[in-house]
Amino acid sequence: MHLSPHFTLSEMTKSQIALRRGIGNSLDPGNPDDAEVINNLRLLCLEVLEPVREAFGIPFAPSSGYRSPALNTALGSKPTSQHVLGQAVDFELPGIPNLKLAQWVRDHLKYDQLILEFHEPGEPASGWVHVSLKETGNRRRELTINRKGVFPGLGKA
Repeated sequence: MHLSPHFTLSEMTKSQIALRRGIGNSLDPGNPDDAEVINNLRLLCLEVLEPVREAFGIPFAPSSGYRSPALNTALGSKPTSQHVLGQAVDFELPGIPNLKLAQWVRDHLKYDQLILEFHEPGEPASGWVHVSLKETGNRRRELTINRKGVFPGLGKA
């Protein structure tokens, strides 16, 4: 099922960790309980992933989109993670420094949280970019998270 021209529901629910550990991480388009999560994923694809793909001209697949509550727990993530609601996606682009990618998102897109995760200064390919988006009430919060802690802004440590 396509959520946007270049991204599918399968891509947004794929998890290597879920596969290895036998944790369910699928959504059923026919299940009314999953409809809101699928709509949130569609919004992410249309408002974040498609504009990134268009701007940079580089095909890519997200590394993490939806996470079932069981997968989220297995990853040690907070129960309040927006991934569980289908409101967050982690990704990076081949050949593009993650700080540059995060700065582009900041300057061109709407978002709730924009997090440069596990980026190390001087290592452009380190880490990944996390973007969350809600239908309304987006905070435009920017953070850098690395081994030293959580810092406001992008690329701060």
